[in-house]
Amino acid sequence: MGVKADRQAAEFTAFVHATGTQLHHAAVLLTGDHHLAEDLTQATYAKVFLHWRRVSAADSPLAYARTTLLNTFLSHRRLRRNTERPAELTPPDAGHEPDPGTRLDLLAALGTLPPLDRAVVVLRYWEDRSVADTATDLGLTETVVRTRARRALQRLRPLIDIPERTLP
Repeated sequence: MGVKADRQAAEFTAFVHATGTQLHHAAVLLTGDHHLAEDLTQATYAKVFLHWRRVSAADSPLAYARTTLLNTFLSHRRLRRNTERPAELTPPDAGHEPDPGTRLDLLAALGTLPPLDRAVVVLRYWEDRSVADTATDLGLTETVVRTRARRALQRLRPLIDIPERTLP
């Protein structure tokens, strides 16, 4: 590799180290499965790496990576025709979450939502994105994002047994 390629590889590696945890957490919430989340995160970074020269010059490489993550997730969900899911071979790593029961409840509840509603909820409330940013990322109008978020939260509340006042 040349000097320029080495520098780009180093920049990309630093980007992955800085954003990996955040993108992986979003992927876990989107997929509801640790193994699928790893695959989704890896596929996202592979796509970002292919266009790294353009991505690194953009205003927000993280926004590009988030959009790529969402598009890859939604595309995979559209193309996926079987319901086969890998079994959990190892216990989930409870060291990162204060209450593993709540984490499992939330993942199970998110799994009941259609992929687009799940993406809206993850972007709005996990990623703390604005309605406008979520609408732009998903190619929807702001009204559709607000409606989908409201309806999705109404479906989630009884599943995770959290009083209405604590969820946005």
